[in-house]
Amino acid sequence: MKDQYFGDVNDYRKYGLLRGLSQEGHFRLGVCWMLTPNDGRSDGRFTDYLSRPSQWSQFDPPLFDSLTRALDSPSGRNVSQVQDLGFLPGALFFQPLLSDHPIRRAEYLAEMLDAFADAELIFFDPDNGLEVKSRPYGSGGSSKYLYWREASEAFQRGHSLLIYQHFPRQKRSDFLSRTGHEISDRVHSRHVCAAVTSNVSFFLALQPAHAARGRQALAGVSQRWAGQIDFLPDLAA
Repeated sequence: MKDQYFGDVNDYRKYGLLRGLSQEGHFRLGVCWMLTPNDGRSDGRFTDYLSRPSQWSQFDPPLFDSLTRALDSPSGRNVSQVQDLGFLPGALFFQPLLSDHPIRRAEYLAEMLDAFADAELIFFDPDNGLEVKSRPYGSGGSSKYLYWREASEAFQRGHSLLIYQHFPRQKRSDFLSRTGHEISDRVHSRHVCAAVTSNVSFFLALQPAHAARGRQALAGVSQRWAGQIDFLPDLAA
């Protein structure tokens, strides 16, 4: 995640999803921003949806109003506004910058897991998504990815996981199926599903005790956000 993305249309959908999991799924969230420095690129520019409330506010009016106020704020765009705005009540947040350096990164993960000891569901928000072979752990640019060792450790601690994933340039249905099965194999969860938007996906790996309410919450989100967020219920089947 970068501060420059805050409040764009993808963020609006993302927070709508998190609110559904928190409010309908009754999950206590831990939000791990995996924050990296702004890079000066134009990513995050898609905020014109806020000028069209008749089209967009219907999905989550309180959230829409909060993001409208936030982007009008003179303080600039940054993820710390999420906590200040209060649209994820009860959530825990971990906001330090994530380093490529392997030792500092391991320390980051340990501190985050300690901070989220009471969270049932940890949301990982890497810039790109799950690790790729071209970016080994500790290499330059590796802070843009979540690594399997990190996801597995968090799951083994008893947390369910929600993972942001940008779509690569390949057939989406194949990618979603393959990634769902790999998540199941890597973290040892039999309950993997996804929320899918036009640009990105969010994979949910559920602990057995969380499976029913997690699926129910995602189904509710997809109904409220019809045409914006689709629900794929059983990717590990």
